[in-house]
Amino acid sequence: MDTTNPAPPTTVQKLLAEAIGTFVLVFIGCGSVVLATQSARGATDSIATLTQIASIVSIGLSFGLAVTVMVYTFGRISGGHFNPAVTVGAALGGRMAWTQVPLYVGAQLAGAIVAGAGLLVVAMGFDGFDAFTDTLGTNGWGDDGGGYALWAALLLELILTAIFVFTILGVTDERNEHPALAPLAIGLTLAIIHFVAIPATGTSVNPARSIGPALFSGSDPLIQVWVFILAPLLGGALAGFAYPAIFGHAGEPVPGSGMSFGGKSGGAVPGYGAPDQFQQQWNQPGASPAFGAHDQGQGAHGAYQQPAAGGYAAPQAAQQPAQEQPIIQDGWQWDPQAQQWIPAQQQPPAGGSGWPSPGSGEQTQVRPSDGQ
Repeated sequence: MDTTNPAPPTTVQKLLAEAIGTFVLVFIGCGSVVLATQSARGATDSIATLTQIASIVSIGLSFGLAVTVMVYTFGRISGGHFNPAVTVGAALGGRMAWTQVPLYVGAQLAGAIVAGAGLLVVAMGFDGFDAFTDTLGTNGWGDDGGGYALWAALLLELILTAIFVFTILGVTDERNEHPALAPLAIGLTLAIIHFVAIPATGTSVNPARSIGPALFSGSDPLIQVWVFILAPLLGGALAGFAYPAIFGHAGEPVPGSGMSFGGKSGGAVPGYGAPDQFQQQWNQPGASPAFGAHDQGQGAHGAYQQPAAGGYAAPQAAQQPAQEQPIIQDGWQWDPQAQQWIPAQQQPPAGGSGWPSPGSGEQTQVRPSDGQ
């Protein structure tokens, strides 16, 4: 078994990762809302005020930390979207094919609905909890929410979602030289967004997060949930359009995705000369194979890319069958399989069939350049 070049994840694995990650996000995040709501019942005004302030912080961190942990867990498999607005932004931004969007969104909705059902069962443990009447961390506006106006709720959710997806597209860009910090940046962004919008709408920025609990919280949340479907999708689309329009692409957009803005590839950064597995899932080169089959070969969805000379990974379709040129800098060469820099290896002469065999007793030695 070749452990240095593992097989890419299958489509089924990606969808399961999206479903589980969305389940954890909704169950933990909305679960913190349910617990905070139930614990505040019967409290005095002063205690209730303190509880509300503490709840905003705890709820925001619950959502933020949940998505951080899940992206670290499943980012290398599916990219760690867990949000239809993020998936739409990724497709419009040239990171994944549109044909994969319905599959991802379906898995996310399934995970959120299961999480909503689980929250309903858990909440029944509170005395006085009225099933299908009391809310389960749903979003709202007007009299059924925080008294926030409809137009303002739409605008706030659109802007915050655009900020969230814009951040994700930035930290998952192949030109980002610190991909290991991407999940943490994503989680912190989601947390501070919750700090802002919890008093107004309860904070959605995620249609799946709103739909799942709303299905088990009575009629009013269901009537209002359209706001938290439309606004986040528009915000995600806005970010998906704006990021590549302003900053370009690291390489050619994925075939069958958003729009091409002619962005140029950035140069390789020592130590980060090729995208890691998380970035590879966020810059998928093609369509997905049949369910259960490993993604392989040219144009496979999520297939691993080898770096082109002097830059980041080039699309599979643009690669030639000839021997690839290595990335060499200051006497060091990038090893795409080990994902690390190694002492530079001597290359065979251009146009030749390879190095001639050394004579009897001769050995080929590799010596780093001066100063290494």
